[in-house]
Amino acid sequence: MSEGSLAPAVRRTIEVLECLLAHPQGLKLQEMLSAVDGSRSTLFTLLAALKALGYVAQKERGGRYYAGPRLLTWRAASPRRRHADLLTAFYQEAAPAHLEETLAVAIPLPTGEAEVLGQVEGSAGVRSLFAEGERLPPESAAGRVLHEAPAAEVRAVGYCMTERSDALDIALPLCRDGVRPIAALLWSAPAFRWKGRRDEQRALLPLLAGLAARISGRLGAPLYAPWREGEDVEMQVMAPLTSEQIAGVLAAPWVARLACVGRNGKPHVVPVWYEWDEGRRLFHIPAWRGSRWAEYVLENPQVSLTIDEPWPPLRRVLVRGSAQPAFPGDDPRLKELLARLSRRYLGRSAAALLAPQVKCSFWIAPQSLRGWQGMLADVGRTEER
Repeated sequence: MSEGSLAPAVRRTIEVLECLLAHPQGLKLQEMLSAVDGSRSTLFTLLAALKALGYVAQKERGGRYYAGPRLLTWRAASPRRRHADLLTAFYQEAAPAHLEETLAVAIPLPTGEAEVLGQVEGSAGVRSLFAEGERLPPESAAGRVLHEAPAAEVRAVGYCMTERSDALDIALPLCRDGVRPIAALLWSAPAFRWKGRRDEQRALLPLLAGLAARISGRLGAPLYAPWREGEDVEMQVMAPLTSEQIAGVLAAPWVARLACVGRNGKPHVVPVWYEWDEGRRLFHIPAWRGSRWAEYVLENPQVSLTIDEPWPPLRRVLVRGSAQPAFPGDDPRLKELLARLSRRYLGRSAAALLAPQVKCSFWIAPQSLRGWQGMLADVGRTEER
């Protein structure tokens, strides 16, 4: 996309943001059309994208649009300014998750309450939502997780689940240092849809724990071990991952390390973004312009990938396989890949900005695919998949 074609879209986006900041009482779509260039459908699409990223808020479907939590951090006087990095980390992880139910982030208040800073609405037609700045009582899931002295059962399991008259809430701590909670990740769903679905609730918890750990990691946490300050973090004995567990690791937005052989015969290792195509059993990896590894694998296609998480349960996946060219730089499918990867790793689509920096992409067909979790024990060779 040329600079000239980008200018109207950039101008329209800025006009929308300035318009919302100037009208704290909110604006209807029709009211915004009189102040912003473009058609109704174009403006609606732009607002939906900004809403997913936290720059625009809407208290009810079809209602007024307001400045969202990330936009409010632009105001020097905003009390949310000091939480800008928290909101950024939350949206980078929550938006690409594309969950059916709502995800929110809340901070503790001196009163024992928790204040909702932002949310990513679920995709379900009927969903649980929070109002901007809504205060949740101390007995709420978020309030209990953020309590100075949380209950022993909350500390033991690492989360709190509560039921309201119309919703089920699950809160997990977010820790800048990996230990002391500074905010809560809050999952909320209509009670009628989840009543009696205990197995699905339990299956959801590892996903939410992974989200909380990754948000904490983006905030600087070297390890995710809430409330374990001064304690020895228990390490699980090493054990192989099941196929489902491996799929869970590959679905998370970890950066992979690709290892290949250079022209001098020495190992060459680089961090890369990847997309795992479960159906075709292929990894898809873009090569940035100037990447030496792209030249090396054309000469010697044998490579390995390592994907791991830096906190317990310390899951990791090792891939060995052969790399083959996929899409050239001018292929529209490469831009579609970059759109998906940027949403996965950055929380927003940035294909137009990334495309000029990408030379091509490669497929990696696994010859072996294995996974482990834990440490401190030798489980021997596991069967290769």
